[in-house]
Amino acid sequence: MTTAILSALPEEQSSLLQHLAQPQRVMHAGRAFWRGDWHGRSVVLALSGIGKVAAATTATALAERFGVARIVFTGVAGGVGDGVQVGDVVVAQDYVQHDMDASPIFPRWELPGYARIRLGCDAALSAMLLEAVSAYVESVRGLFDSKLITNQPRVHHGLVASGDRFVSAAVEAQGLRTALRDAGHDVLAVEMEGAAVAQVCHDYGLPFAAMRTISDRADDTAHVDFPAFVNTVATRYAEHIMLSFLQKL
Repeated sequence: MTTAILSALPEEQSSLLQHLAQPQRVMHAGRAFWRGDWHGRSVVLALSGIGKVAAATTATALAERFGVARIVFTGVAGGVGDGVQVGDVVVAQDYVQHDMDASPIFPRWELPGYARIRLGCDAALSAMLLEAVSAYVESVRGLFDSKLITNQPRVHHGLVASGDRFVSAAVEAQGLRTALRDAGHDVLAVEMEGAAVAQVCHDYGLPFAAMRTISDRADDTAHVDFPAFVNTVATRYAEHIMLSFLQKL
């Protein structure tokens, strides 16, 4: 069975691609997919694209064209939950689209046709990912530049929000979090693709798991040292955690 690994950033994908034995590049739907073998596991690597529509198209292609058995997502996100700091990792338990609003026909955030606000990730797959993340984060304590990671990295497991907007202002991030929390949805992190992939996987009956390395606090400092963080921290997280995760399958 083939595992698809979706990356949000080219830098993350590059760190994974170097491990593929006999990689084969396949163009489909205007995207490059890489098939190969990773330490005895059949794998397809792909970039999600930015935003929910691009990510949904990529996930659909993985299901239809490549017939993958599961999808795992790795990327970065802005932290909005209490105690979610730069360098931490959030493993998604479920997803909400923070910009979904079909009210008054449907309650705010509810997905029309699904009768729910949240879409859950696969429990067993997420547990394996959480184990791999926890082991790696514990092993790298104190190893990264203190200018990029000022606190000891921690692992979180819970709700992640996606929307077609880069949240980079403190007022917006707080407003988003407060509105959802007041409705019983306490969000840990915000990004732009995961909820769309969760919805596609729900429709196709594919197990889905996702991890997000926290690159900023989704506030007025969201742009600070982002390239350095991606190249120094996020890519290493993705590479080592995915290797450990695949060995658990």
